[in-house]
Amino acid sequence: MHNSIKQLGAAIAGACLIFASASYAMAETKVVMLGTGTPVPDADRAGAGIAVIYNDEAYVFDAGGGTVQNAIAAAQKNGIDALYPTKINHLFFTHLHSDHVLDYPELLATYWWRRDNPIKVFGPAGTKGMSEGIYKMLADDTKTRLGGNQPIVNPDAAYADVTEFSKDGIILKDADVTIEAFAVSHGSWDSAFAYRVTTPDRVIVISGDTTYNEKLRDIAKSADLLIHEAISHEGWSGLPENWQDYHAAAHTISTDLARLANETRPKLLVLYHVLHYRAPIGSTLNEIRAEYDGDVVLANDLDVY
Repeated sequence: MHNSIKQLGAAIAGACLIFASASYAMAETKVVMLGTGTPVPDADRAGAGIAVIYNDEAYVFDAGGGTVQNAIAAAQKNGIDALYPTKINHLFFTHLHSDHVLDYPELLATYWWRRDNPIKVFGPAGTKGMSEGIYKMLADDTKTRLGGNQPIVNPDAAYADVTEFSKDGIILKDADVTIEAFAVSHGSWDSAFAYRVTTPDRVIVISGDTTYNEKLRDIAKSADLLIHEAISHEGWSGLPENWQDYHAAAHTISTDLARLANETRPKLLVLYHVLHYRAPIGSTLNEIRAEYDGDVVLANDLDVY
């Protein structure tokens, strides 16, 4: 009898181990493009936003205007539950340009009274001040909800748990997910960052807004996905000289991105935040393909990789 119990216990333990291993093996990293646009208004593209999803946890990078509605669409229409607003627990900012942050208030305010915990927000200097401004903007709304008879799961969830950083390094290590930030060059911004996300099955590099950057080149070598901003050379060439100067100091012209791609050789290069002005948006993709023979795609909102 004693041996039978021991054998049963061993069998159960073995089954649990097999189940855990299978669950681990089934975990697959997905990337959802929540917004692929720029400061130029575009009815088909929300502001910048990218979600990396692993093991049913979403790590969102930037929150441009319209990204929260796209997250809701991804959750309710496409079955990506981790992107329902109350389930988004991590938000990272590359920098604080308006087209990367305008939906931050939307994300904070959406159904916060049903959140278990405050959303964790990571960003460069200024992120705390921006957050305080949102709290002030929503002060009457928050006061009314907290002071009335509305059911609230966690009153602290009305506010974000904000961490600012200023140096390169690991920003978050969350179980099997490691997120690193690296300073990049974006015009007059003192604090603009790219991110490298490492999960058990993929390495994903997100450029944020930047010019050609040697540090980004180094961290992106052989990445599974390099998600990079771009500006069409054709579109840039047609701009007045002062705008050419501005963009050359703030963004990566397609020919420079082709050079970067040849140096890094990602498994897939994903173009987003594409400035093209009077040139067709596809000109950027064509210009890169003319000089780079690797896999490259032009992302649209809600694309999944």
